[in-house]
Amino acid sequence: MNSRERVQAAMEHKSVDRVPVMCQLALGHYFINSEYKSSDIWFDSETFAKVLLEFQQQYGFDGILVNLPGRPSHWRDFLKSYESNEEGERLTWKTGLVTIVPVDDNPRTYTDNSRPLPRVDYHKVDPANPGTYRFPGYVWNTWHTPNLWDIGMDTDLSAQASYPDWFTASLRTARDRGPEISVHAEVFSPFTHLMELFGYEQALLALMDVPSKCHELLSIFACHVIAQVKCYAACEPDAVNVSSAFAGAGFISRDMYREFVVPYEQRVVQIVHEYKLPVYVHTCGAIGDRLELISKSGYDGIDTLDPPPLGTVDLAEAKKKFAERFFFKGNLDAVNEMLHADDAMFEKAVRERLEIGKSGSGYILSSACSVAPHVKPQRLKDMVSLTEKYGRL
Repeated sequence: MNSRERVQAAMEHKSVDRVPVMCQLALGHYFINSEYKSSDIWFDSETFAKVLLEFQQQYGFDGILVNLPGRPSHWRDFLKSYESNEEGERLTWKTGLVTIVPVDDNPRTYTDNSRPLPRVDYHKVDPANPGTYRFPGYVWNTWHTPNLWDIGMDTDLSAQASYPDWFTASLRTARDRGPEISVHAEVFSPFTHLMELFGYEQALLALMDVPSKCHELLSIFACHVIAQVKCYAACEPDAVNVSSAFAGAGFISRDMYREFVVPYEQRVVQIVHEYKLPVYVHTCGAIGDRLELISKSGYDGIDTLDPPPLGTVDLAEAKKKFAERFFFKGNLDAVNEMLHADDAMFEKAVRERLEIGKSGSGYILSSACSVAPHVKPQRLKDMVSLTEKYGRL
């Protein structure tokens, strides 16, 4: 059984030779441990795909998540200047914007006077007028990059044909070069788009102050996400991950989740299923109180499953209640059991998850959220070695 077959079988609750291992690595982890420039990993589709595959092979993971959209191959043509030092890199664009790339964290883009990019004012936004929400802060933060793609006000982002060929470049490269591993695509949930549009604090206020306007925008964003799913599905990924990081109890209540998240993610899930692909959701933190609501969205699996104290999910309890409904991926505390734990504590945590998870298949061993940048590479190799020893069925 190769890696691709192993992950596929686990997602379908079928027999596997051992529990598959598939961690999402923080971009800072690549920056610290790779030989490539951090800005090239972030901005260059070819380099990003290459790094994903190299680290997958180095650690022995069974799959990868392509969690950045592609970039135009000529992105360097937009640069005015480049500088680097021990603190990171500074890219100044011809537009005057500046991207700061730390040595161990995601890049951030600022205005020419070092101020954060502006967000949309929810009091003034008009869902019927794209000119009021096709705003730099939203576009750049959602696409993780300065505006290297001219998104005009008349561009229909709900149409698959509106997305340039380079949008899927990283996913296509990873799929072509990793035929025997599980390659997953990622899209943002409509709710995440709303949070990015207004900024997190203002978005939460908007849910209470202008709920009808939020619903209109969520419906629009659902159409955008569906178009992106169609683009990715054409590249034959093995699964689609919907990143819905801001929908846990630390942000919104169960009732708000039911109102503002479920209906729109249901639409996305339905389209993924039309392509006969498994689809799972990545929601961080406290989600133990909303697993049945996630079920109503139609997902096949759940990612992260943060245990206490970071979250509220007990893997044994979740498997007992939802083993026939979901496949589960995660549950290793990325901070206390992976980053700060000694070797004995780490091994104990891994073995506990394997013992719980391997029963009945349907489990992929992973860090709950992204592997922190400063987790030692040897620890991730050990994670696979322990699974080879204790994760066989």
